[in-house]
Amino acid sequence: MEFKELRSLLMADRTVRRFKEEREISLGKLEELVELTRYCASGRNAQPLRYVIVTDKEMRERIYPLLKWAGYYEDWDGPEEGERPAAYIIQCLDTKYGNNCLCDDGLQLQAITLGMTTLGLGGCIIKAFNNVALPQILQLNERFVPRYVLALGYPEERVRLEDMSGGEDADFRYHRSPDRVQIVPKRPLSELIIQKF
Repeated sequence: MEFKELRSLLMADRTVRRFKEEREISLGKLEELVELTRYCASGRNAQPLRYVIVTDKEMRERIYPLLKWAGYYEDWDGPEEGERPAAYIIQCLDTKYGNNCLCDDGLQLQAITLGMTTLGLGGCIIKAFNNVALPQILQLNERFVPRYVLALGYPEERVRLEDMSGGEDADFRYHRSPDRVQIVPKRPLSELIIQKF
């Protein structure tokens, strides 16, 4: 893979919050996405993260109300029926290996979302969820603690990156354009590098 291909893949790997709910995703495809996490770096090489895959419609309907969608959209409770996720992948910490997964959670989520992008899927990584009810619904052993819920499906919305302007105090919040395109401002490289020697 060339560097420019990696950059293009990262730019295409965007958060999607509205899906073509009726388009199913096979269990095998979801297993392949989770399998990508095996190749990620892991702090202490403990590899403490485990996953729950949900495709069952009834279970998806039980999980959906436990999620909080898009904090910047205060008047939006999440996708409507027909635009809800076709599947969920729930990332859990196996506390048998400790209570801190270091940076493993982000590395593995990025591996999954990059894989999804290559398959034409979109997703939304959700940290705001009912952390009491979710383990109960999933019937998790108490040693497995949910960390993130990845909602996924075939995208029903477009996302566009825009260069952020206005310096350090610029508005960095994502928002929707009048034609319902998700706009994601990104800081310029000049703000990211604070020193060069």
